[in-house]
Amino acid sequence: MLRLEDLPAWFYYAFGVPFGLVWGSFLNVVIHRLPREQNIAFPGSTCPSCGARIRARDNVPVVSYLVLRGRARCCGAPISPRYPAVELAGGLLALALLRVSVLTLPGDTSLLVALGLFGLNFALGLALVALALIDLEHMILPDSLTLGGLVLGLVTCGFRGLELADSALGAALGFVIVFVPFDLVYARLRGHPGMGLGDAKLTALAGAWFGWEGALFALFAGAVQATLAVIAVFAVRGKLDEPEAVVRERELAEAALREAEGEERAELERAMAEDPVLRPPEPGLAQARLPFGPFLSLAIVEYLLLRELGLTPLFELLAEA
Repeated sequence: MLRLEDLPAWFYYAFGVPFGLVWGSFLNVVIHRLPREQNIAFPGSTCPSCGARIRARDNVPVVSYLVLRGRARCCGAPISPRYPAVELAGGLLALALLRVSVLTLPGDTSLLVALGLFGLNFALGLALVALALIDLEHMILPDSLTLGGLVLGLVTCGFRGLELADSALGAALGFVIVFVPFDLVYARLRGHPGMGLGDAKLTALAGAWFGWEGALFALFAGAVQATLAVIAVFAVRGKLDEPEAVVRERELAEAALREAEGEERAELERAMAEDPVLRPPEPGLAQARLPFGPFLSLAIVEYLLLRELGLTPLFELLAEA
């Protein structure tokens, strides 16, 4: 059986980075279609502007964007820079994980085991990138990614060196530390939740993968980075704009409410009151609304890389004290 040391490091990079770029390209499809409840597998890649099928030669990660100079061949519409950026993110994620979760393993590790660990961590990283960008654009965190990732973390905990009890406890704690204070207590005090249920599920995902330390790190590191980002945006722009997709969704809901009557109107009013996305934002820095998913996702990726590098986070130090 092949061992990790039987192949040179350049071999892993030569195949792993293009592998990451290709999956980054597919991730663009997921990010565009999943929040719109479209099939992510069929049909094949299409132009977001005119709907034409994208040819294989125009779908080469990063390269096609440069060759086409950022415009679609079919209709000439500009291609969002997000597409090559996500493709690059997939390649860089593969590169980083090869470095910290594969090539740091003992040389006599089975190649299948090494690639299995890489595949799991890479799948987690891709899901986090997708969650971050979907939440940034739509302020939603799809259950298929949060709960799917949570289940994958529980199922594979033994293979990754984590006890099932620790994984389950981490998932439960991750959910509770967000749901109780922000969805129960805050909602009773203010009339609406302080954080979405998707944030609780994403924090639970962190706990399922890394135990209670990972859940706490994700929440606190994410909160610190989110706070710094809000302060920076307010300092530069004086306000925090909502995503265009969220504004459009609220306008459509308000238009439907104006036309509705009776029980239908009452039902729409209840739905709009319960949905934080459909609630108009309140003015002021303290009331600024921003998607927290990107910061939670970033913190989980940070924890993954720090953990694999052996840089023990603060919460593990506290646990050993």
